[in-house]
Amino acid sequence: MANYLLDFLDYLKYEKSSSSNTISSYEGDIEQFYEYLRSSGKGGVDVPGVDNLDIRGFLAHLAKLGVKKSTAQRKLASIRSFYKYLYREGVVDKNPGKQVATPKQEKPLPEFLSVDEAQLLVEAPEGDTLAARRDRAILETFYSSGLRISELAGLDREDTDLVAGMVKVLGKGDKERIVPLGSKAAAAIAEYTGALDESLKCREMERIANSTPLFLNNRCERLGVRGIRRVVEKYVKIKGIDGKVSPHTLRHTFATHMLGGGADLRSIQEMLGHSSLSTTQRYTHVDIDKLMDEYDKAHPKAKKKDMG
Repeated sequence: MANYLLDFLDYLKYEKSSSSNTISSYEGDIEQFYEYLRSSGKGGVDVPGVDNLDIRGFLAHLAKLGVKKSTAQRKLASIRSFYKYLYREGVVDKNPGKQVATPKQEKPLPEFLSVDEAQLLVEAPEGDTLAARRDRAILETFYSSGLRISELAGLDREDTDLVAGMVKVLGKGDKERIVPLGSKAAAAIAEYTGALDESLKCREMERIANSTPLFLNNRCERLGVRGIRRVVEKYVKIKGIDGKVSPHTLRHTFATHMLGGGADLRSIQEMLGHSSLSTTQRYTHVDIDKLMDEYDKAHPKAKKKDMG
């Protein structure tokens, strides 16, 4: 194996002009693979004798060691490249790495706030200034409705029905949906817009395309995505909430707390504007096990027969 590997490393260096770090990475990955073969009792396997089962066994070995799938992907890519080179040189008649599926990358689980943390955040803006009222309305609306930040920034006054507790949202693909608005969020919006109407500064605010932006900046213009993100970050910092909290975190929090409170996935899917239920499941990952337990308890077809 050593001579084949040295030739491959020379190929990377002189023909592919690979960096020293890349070459070192390839060398380490391939040596680890052959060390695995030796330690697993396959010391007699030479380079041409390796098959796809050997490579799959190596990946399984890495998984048992707790190696990240991204690292396993890289090691598989190194083995494939090595055997691609050997195939080109006529050493082997096929590349066994091509018959091995790439380990799927782990998707990071979405972060979310606890109920206490969410309560702490939405109540963070203090005082009766126009800015404080606006910020309370923004945070309450995020937590109450699970809107995307772009959707919240695009809201007009005409989109809200505070009496009915509903908000009309223009989501991805210009798809409209109606989302319930909690009583606290509706009250916060009413307080903010009432104060806004009384403000001399914003009384003559610009009307855009026959609509009035709901959330305004200090120039009486629509508050954009950046401005809304700064509002969230400001109060996260003030309250000292740990972790990386963003407007999207509040969306995850809404979905997770809704499921924990008994809402079904289909309803949450509609409110979030997801086209796929699998996407909604990722937003509510923490309670999927609980959901399955409840299903097993409640659904007639899930109940075990009495064997007594």
